[in-house]
Amino acid sequence: MEHRNPSKSVNTLDRIIHAAEGKITAGISPTSMMLAYMDWAIHLANSPGKQGELIKKAIKKNSRFLSYVVKCLAHLGKDMDKECCIEPLPQDKRFESDAWKTLPFSLYSQSFLLTQQWWHNAITGVNGVSKHHENVVSFTTRQLLDVISPSNFLLTNPDLLKVTEQEGGQNLVRGMQNFLEDWGRSRRGEGPVGIEAFKIGENLATTPGKVVYSNHLIELIQYSPTTDKVYAEPILFVPAWIMKYYIMDLSEHNSMVKFLVDNGYTVFMISWKNPTEEDRDLTLENYIDLGVGHALEQVSSIIPNKKIHTVGYCLGGTLLTLVAAALANEDNSIIGSITLFAAQTDFSEAGELMLFIDHSQVAYLEDMMWEQGYLDTKQMKGAFQLLRSNDLIWSRVLHDYLLGQRAPMIDLMAWNSDATRMPYKMHSEYLEQLFMNNDFSEHRYKVHGKPVSLGDIDCPLFVVGAEKDHVAPWKSVYKIKHLTRTEVTFLLTSGGHNAGIISEPGHRNRHYRVSLKKKSDKYLSPNKWLESTDVKEGSWWLEWERWLVSKNEAEKVAPPKMGIKGSVAKSLIDAPGHYVLEH
Repeated sequence: MEHRNPSKSVNTLDRIIHAAEGKITAGISPTSMMLAYMDWAIHLANSPGKQGELIKKAIKKNSRFLSYVVKCLAHLGKDMDKECCIEPLPQDKRFESDAWKTLPFSLYSQSFLLTQQWWHNAITGVNGVSKHHENVVSFTTRQLLDVISPSNFLLTNPDLLKVTEQEGGQNLVRGMQNFLEDWGRSRRGEGPVGIEAFKIGENLATTPGKVVYSNHLIELIQYSPTTDKVYAEPILFVPAWIMKYYIMDLSEHNSMVKFLVDNGYTVFMISWKNPTEEDRDLTLENYIDLGVGHALEQVSSIIPNKKIHTVGYCLGGTLLTLVAAALANEDNSIIGSITLFAAQTDFSEAGELMLFIDHSQVAYLEDMMWEQGYLDTKQMKGAFQLLRSNDLIWSRVLHDYLLGQRAPMIDLMAWNSDATRMPYKMHSEYLEQLFMNNDFSEHRYKVHGKPVSLGDIDCPLFVVGAEKDHVAPWKSVYKIKHLTRTEVTFLLTSGGHNAGIISEPGHRNRHYRVSLKKKSDKYLSPNKWLESTDVKEGSWWLEWERWLVSKNEAEKVAPPKMGIKGSVAKSLIDAPGHYVLEH
């Protein structure tokens, strides 16, 4: 008779329930959220001093608001610029227009901003509440308040009312059509409106090249030269496995790959396989070996006896530094330099994404991944949108559904909607060991059973952070400067996690700061660095390309053949390959 393990059955039942819940909660653990609010509520209930302070603030704010109302009514009908009782935060653009200064809309906006400020006072500064729980409560409460912002509703938004009056309500008709179209496309699993105009291999990822190697996890693309002579040392890109590689080969005008090839570089690109349920047991070490490890071996076979300049983007940069740290102990590492785009190696201050990551949340995500064998980025989309809810949620509601206007689809938006998945085991290891425990920066992470350290990397680094990055905050990216003992060039660019990196020459309104930290230089805090580093106008790509030239051999050579020795170029698959087309 077969004996069943009761505890295993119970655990399986719990996982099934949690996975079902996750489909409703967008992957956010309700237990984690309740723990945060309970921590805050219990400590606030036991803090009469804080309660008294909040009562005083409420009375004071109400008094200010009533005085403002009286002043507005006293000058009713007069054309005068009334003083506000509260100003929105600099990044809050919802109440910018002059129409918000007229009655009754000024009262709506002022009362909302005062309420928002009071709640901020209520949920911060309560003694005994853990910092993580305070951040979660503060963030969540801010999102809930944003839902009821007067800018989100027809009758309380003067700009929206004006447009509706001018168009006789046609904007609302178009908005309803837009909503129904979006809802229908979502139900059918289709991408956003306009994505049909962008096709991989036709107007996206069009830089010519060949897939010169493939295994179960990657395809390696070698791009065709466009110059008679090339730099002797090649470049290998390691994109994040959470994204399709072609963010670095978008349209012809903003392709980083084309920019480098046209400047005489031999470029290789890893294209990650989009994992399925069958890949659930792939580990982070598999990504190290089958991914970066095999790619380095192949590039070295095609261009032997030359250093390889490596580039890692986001999680790909984290993976690249793990490999580089492991190879650093070898006498003759083939890595000549490392460039990191918005990549974190120390996760102790990983920004607002940490709001969604604690032990309860990780356990919840693991149960979701356990059921299906992977985590789909669509299940993380809600968390990323919440980080910038005013920009990504409510501004879209206002623009698309109330104003009835469609923002034109662009290549970067089309790429962003091309979602990928992450294997269950690998992502669990990443969240637990790197994100939660910060094992890599604290010298506990092991590759092939041996601990690795950033301090062992001795090749030069070029590290790029972005000013408005909510995924990899630049101050977190900046930490690599004191975790390594090598030369680090740090560059801070304008823009966010993606738009800041895709900053081709000629792109308007771009600027950056850059400086070199030599091995002997003392550490400088990020705030001091920001104050002391001059702003430069234009694209940072040109700065980086000059740095690459300085790290390469001076004499150019004839372009290498496509693929390893003995392979026939005609038999190779054309770029962009097969893996990038998998959905």
